[in-house]
Amino acid sequence: MAASVRCCRAPYRLLLLPRAGNGVCASTSLLLQQQREVHYSVIPHGKSGRSSVSGIVATVFGATGFLGRYVVGRLGRIGSQVVIPYRCDPYDMMYLRPMGDLGQLQFMEWDSRDKDSIRRALEHSNVVINLVGRESETRNFKFEDVFVNIPRDIARFSREAGVEKLIHVSHLNADLRSPSKYLRNKAAGEKVVREEFPDAIILKPAEMFGREDRFFNYYANMRWFLGVPLISFGKKTVKQPIYVVDVAKAIINAIKEPDAKGKTYALTGPHRYLLYDLVRYLYAILHRGFLPYPLPRPLYHLCARFFEASPFEPWTTRDKVDRFHTTDMRFPDLPGLEDLGITATPVELKAIEVLRRHRTFRWLDAELEEAKPAKPVTNM
Repeated sequence: MAASVRCCRAPYRLLLLPRAGNGVCASTSLLLQQQREVHYSVIPHGKSGRSSVSGIVATVFGATGFLGRYVVGRLGRIGSQVVIPYRCDPYDMMYLRPMGDLGQLQFMEWDSRDKDSIRRALEHSNVVINLVGRESETRNFKFEDVFVNIPRDIARFSREAGVEKLIHVSHLNADLRSPSKYLRNKAAGEKVVREEFPDAIILKPAEMFGREDRFFNYYANMRWFLGVPLISFGKKTVKQPIYVVDVAKAIINAIKEPDAKGKTYALTGPHRYLLYDLVRYLYAILHRGFLPYPLPRPLYHLCARFFEASPFEPWTTRDKVDRFHTTDMRFPDLPGLEDLGITATPVELKAIEVLRRHRTFRWLDAELEEAKPAKPVTNM
């Protein structure tokens, strides 16, 4: 019996041998290639679907965030094995467990400052996805830690482990000259990831909207302040929001696309809107009065600083004010959703999913056609 058990477990042990990479010498690499057997569990087989095996073994850093739940759901739907490093309470990620078939999702605690825990999280994966992010800084984690240092370590250890594809999610407006510290560090993060892992796939999505977002819900909740404060009435800011499911699809298609290595993708929605028109449309969907008023940036920052003093996660910050009032950049030379085989979802089709819960009972089931869509802009 013991001998039979050892025989059954042998392929599993061979599967977990380290891959050849920069940290493995040539003779060791050759020996591993000669002795290694490919385990049946990572050979694509079965009909497509949750109970099949896609051959993808992915480590998803930041899986418990807004975008992460959609990425894990898509990976689980096609039968992928997913390693989910987490720092939160185990009960805060229970909603992820049904997203994959039995044994396909593996959860492990990790410390972003512990190099060994990062290595353990990705050493058996052929795909690594970095979705780590924060809306605000804390005493323990500044934007530089979250958007520069952690991505640098993930990229370095992915290269050393021989990971086939690294996908790093940045931001459309990432720029070293941005007034937003968030966006400046996003740009620095892109640079260090490219230096450590030249073949990394970098995705630059615009502001994302979805059920759990902090964009549409942010402006919908402003009704409690008896109006919506906007810098310059929001008429000098242009936004091109993208549906979060489209970004999740882009990540999955980038994994499957053999020519995606080393490319940077700019992911945007199909239309550009003035911030004023976009927020007015959101309130039309809510069937609530839209009362905008101009607020100078210094005064807006003063109000945001009041929220930053909260001991809990702040509802808004000075940096968030600057980020939301930054016009979305255009990148005509970069590939986009179309190059990954995805048709962008318009705001008018999915905004109701986000905003219905903000309606009063009287208008809960009102038809969407009653709300006049925002007018897209083309010259800004």
